[in-house]
Amino acid sequence: MNFIIWIVIGGIIGWLASLVMKTDAQQGLFLNVVVGIVGALLGGWLLSPLFGTGTINSDDFSPLSLLVSFLGAVILLAIVNLVFRGRAR
Repeated sequence: MNFIIWIVIGGIIGWLASLVMKTDAQQGLFLNVVVGIVGALLGGWLLSPLFGTGTINSDDFSPLSLLVSFLGAVILLAIVNLVFRGRAR
């Protein structure tokens, strides 16, 4: 059951991050889930030590861990936008 919750929360976090970064029209449901989960991994690696909390990938669904996962997804989308800026999509 945790796996399903992890996928759903990852999709919501990825969708919110894509709204913030204005890439929502370019990605569908699957990419939102991928961005949410990979962003949570990135947030766990970069931001968890600063905030002292886990992420959704470590089965921690507190508000602070959701924020760390969200910020990781935003950072991931920012990196992707920097790499692919100016290329044909």
